[in-house]
Amino acid sequence: MDVSSEGDTSLLKKPLLIGLAVVLAISTSPALLAVDAVVPADSATYRLRLYHLHTGEHLDVVYRIGNQYLPDGIAELDHFLRDHRTGDVKDYDIREFDLLHDLLVKLGHPDNEIDIVCGYRTPWSNTYLRERSSGVALHSQHMEAKAIDIRIPGIQTALVRDAALALQRGGVGYYAQSDFVHVDVGPVRHW
Repeated sequence: MDVSSEGDTSLLKKPLLIGLAVVLAISTSPALLAVDAVVPADSATYRLRLYHLHTGEHLDVVYRIGNQYLPDGIAELDHFLRDHRTGDVKDYDIREFDLLHDLLVKLGHPDNEIDIVCGYRTPWSNTYLRERSSGVALHSQHMEAKAIDIRIPGIQTALVRDAALALQRGGVGYYAQSDFVHVDVGPVRHW
């Protein structure tokens, strides 16, 4: 049947009207209007995929869309990065999450999973580590929830270090023997 001619077009009108009604219903839904008001549709999604070497947990979380940080996503990250010795949770400086995201982008692997060697440390855990190993700062950024020790599977830690240094967003420590990089959002420095 040729509907572009003068023939009967009633068969097309009914689906078209139904489609318009569905679009209208969806676009005026209070729940969707609230989401659209908070998060523009064209905004970038910030996702982190993490694996914690001490707890064996995996996390795949969207924590930010555009300039809007998502409280539930941030809370998941804070819990995931808790002190694995004590279970204590601290609110992380959100710049640390952006640093991890931007580091992956800089490395050309935005979807890679990051291995977490160490996240937040209570003062007790920091003292515990200082008594048993060298290289643990007395006033560690880990105790302020501003530092994370990482490695990225498949990427040499020296390359991770170089990319972190290039970002100039905080402290970068390179631990070649232990195969991890410390990244923090404190003062810019390196060791």
